[in-house]
Amino acid sequence: MSLFDACVDLNPHQIEASLFALRSPVSKGVILADEVGLGKTIEAGLVLCQRWAEQRRRLLVICPALLRKQWSLELEEKFHLPTVILDAKAYREAQRNGNPTPFATDRIVIASINFASKMREDVRLIGWDHVVIDEAHKLRNAYRASNKMGQNIRWAISDRKKILLTATPLQNSLLELYGLSTIIDEHIFGDVASFRTQYTNVGSDLNELRDRLRPICTRSLRRQVTEYVQYTERRPITRPFQPSDEEHRLYEA
Repeated sequence: MSLFDACVDLNPHQIEASLFALRSPVSKGVILADEVGLGKTIEAGLVLCQRWAEQRRRLLVICPALLRKQWSLELEEKFHLPTVILDAKAYREAQRNGNPTPFATDRIVIASINFASKMREDVRLIGWDHVVIDEAHKLRNAYRASNKMGQNIRWAISDRKKILLTATPLQNSLLELYGLSTIIDEHIFGDVASFRTQYTNVGSDLNELRDRLRPICTRSLRRQVTEYVQYTERRPITRPFQPSDEEHRLYEA
C-alpha cells in the first residue's frame, strides 16, 4: 500500500492535507484542523498508509477510548493496514504471551488517551515513525503543569513525528492553540509568558501569528469544498408547538 492505493474516494483537500503532513522532513508534526465531516481520519490514514509502504511501521494512534474500534475498522477496511487495540487487558495478555514490550508490534497500535498517558514510559521507549492524536483539543492544556495527562503524552512522544487532528483547535482562548503547538514542539512559540505577551494582548499582531502557524497547521472549511463535496441542503422549518399541561410543568420545574 502507498499513499494513493487506499480503497477510498479521495477529495483534493484530503490529498493536500496528507501531503502537508508528509512534506516537511524537519518538522516535528502538524495540526490538521479541517471542519467536522471533511475526513481528517482519511487524511491521517493516508499518511499512515504511506509510512507503511516505506517500511516505517512503528505507528501509533492515540484517541478517545470510544473511537478506538472506529479507528481500527477504518484503517483495516479502507487502507488494509493491520491494527491492534492496546488496553490494560491486551497489554497484560501480550506480556503473558512472551512480549515484554507490547507497544513494540508489527501492527499499528491504537491506544486511548488515558492508557497512553498511564503507559508514558513504555510509549517513550518506542522509536515511533509517526504518531496520530485524534481529538487533540482534549490535550489543549498540555502546557500547564497541572495537566498531567497532556504533560505525560507530550513527554512520551516529544521526539516523534506527530499529526494532531482536531476540528476545534481554538475554542475560547489563543492559549489553547499554544497548548497544541507545544505537543508538536515546545520551542515553536517559546514559553507561555512570551506567547501571552506577543499574541493575547489588545493590538497583538495576529497576522504574524498566522504566518508562524502556517508551516504546522492547515484547515479546510465546508464552504471551501462544495465544488466537489455535495452536502444535503438544510432547510430550517419553524413549527408552532403547544405543550401539554404535564410538559409545561416539567419545563417550568
